[in-house]
Amino acid sequence: MTMISDSIQAAEKKASPQHLRVEKIERTTVKVPYREVPARNMARELPHWQYTEIVEVHLKSGHVGFGETLLYYTWNATSDEAVERAQGKNAAELMWDDDLGAGLQMALFDAVAKAAEVPVHALLGRKVHDKTPLSWWNIDTSVEDMALECAEAYKQGYMSYKTKGRPWYDVWAQVEEASKVVPKEFKIDMDFNDTLLDAERALPILEDLAQYPQVDIFESPIFQDDVAGNKILMAATDVNIAMHYGTPDPLIAIRENFCDGFVIGHGARELMASGAVAAMADKPFWLQLVGTGITAAFSLHFGAVLSHATWPAVNCHQLYKYNLLTEPIVVKEGFAQVPDKPGLGYELNRDMLEKLRVEKPESRPEPPRLIETTWKDGRKMYFGNTGEVNFVLNPARDGNVPYFERGVDTRLVPNDGSKEWKELYQKSNTKPLLIKG
Repeated sequence: MTMISDSIQAAEKKASPQHLRVEKIERTTVKVPYREVPARNMARELPHWQYTEIVEVHLKSGHVGFGETLLYYTWNATSDEAVERAQGKNAAELMWDDDLGAGLQMALFDAVAKAAEVPVHALLGRKVHDKTPLSWWNIDTSVEDMALECAEAYKQGYMSYKTKGRPWYDVWAQVEEASKVVPKEFKIDMDFNDTLLDAERALPILEDLAQYPQVDIFESPIFQDDVAGNKILMAATDVNIAMHYGTPDPLIAIRENFCDGFVIGHGARELMASGAVAAMADKPFWLQLVGTGITAAFSLHFGAVLSHATWPAVNCHQLYKYNLLTEPIVVKEGFAQVPDKPGLGYELNRDMLEKLRVEKPESRPEPPRLIETTWKDGRKMYFGNTGEVNFVLNPARDGNVPYFERGVDTRLVPNDGSKEWKELYQKSNTKPLLIKG
C-alpha cells in the first residue's frame, strides 16, 4: 500500500537515515486510576484497563518519541521480540509495521516526526481537517451515573457520549434521564455488542430510543453477520447504524448497504487502508484507538488526514484521573484542534510517569468480582468473573441472560469476606446463576 505523499517525502528529507537509527527503547508500566464515576463502573468488568505501558524510542539524532500500549485492551501489544527487532533500525522504515504493536509504533511515528520537524499527520498524508470530533466514553453504568457522565461531558465541551447498551440495565431510563441534562444537539451513541440478538426483538427497543433527539448512533445492535436483520433495522429507523469494519467483509457491507458507517481502529497501516475504503464507499466512521491522553493525541492526527473520520472519535481517555500529558486535550463544541507542532504535538508528563510507575503484571489482573443484577419481580442473577474479559457479555450474546426489560439494575457486590459472598461467587463463576423471586 502506497502512503507517501509529497508532504511525507519532504518530511523524510529533513532527517537522514543515520540520524533516524533507533539507539534505545524504554518501556515503563504505569497504573492510571479512574475518575470517581468510571471507577465504580469499570471495576465490575474492566479493572485491568488501568494498566498501560509507555514506550520511549531514542534516536541517534537525540529525538525521543513516546507512545503507549493499553496492556489488556489493544489491537496488538508491543512484545519483547518487537522491541529487539527495532533496535538499531531506521525508525522511518519501521513505523508502518503494525506488528510492532501500539506503543512502539506510536513512539516511532512521534520520534520520526520530531526529527523531521513536522507533525505526525504530515507523515500520514494530506491534512484535510483542522479539528476533529471527539466522544466521551464510559462503560454501561447506572441510570444516575450515565446522567452524571453526560452532564460532565457537556460541561467539558463534548457534544457526544458513547456507552454500552446492556440487558442488565434499563436502557429506556438511561436515555430518558441523560437526555434531561444535555441539549438536543448533544448526541448519545449506544453500543449493544449484538445483545439485542435479532431484528424482531431489537426493533421495538430501538424505535423507543430513537424518539429522543439526542440518540444518534446504534453500534452493532444485532449480530453483524445478520445482513438481512441489519437491513431491516436500517430501513426502520433514522438513527445511524454503525458496524465494526471487517465483519462481515467490507465488500459485503458496502454492497448490501446494511450500515450507515463504520468503527475503525487497529495499527497505522491497516487503519489508513480501512479509512480509504470507507472514503471510496462514502461511509463515515469514528476512529477507535483506546488509551490515555497519549493515544487520544495520536488519534487526532489520523482524524486530520482521513476525510470520512467525521463521527466523534472514541479514545476513552476521559476515564482517567490523569491524561499522562503535560497539558490536556481541549474540546470545544465537540471538536479538538489537530496539533501542528512536531511529533504528537504534546509532551509526556514525566513526573506523573514516575508517580504512577508499577511493576508490569505477569498476566491480566483478575481480582474476584461478583455482579448482581435485579429485576422488578424479584429475580436476581449473579455473575462471577470466569477469567474471560467478556464474562458477562458472552452469556447475553448466547441468550442466557434475561432480555431487555424496564426497571432492571446491576451492581458490583463488595467482597466482605463472608461465607455468603464466597458461595455466590463460586456458584456463579462458571455460568450465570439465576435466582427467582
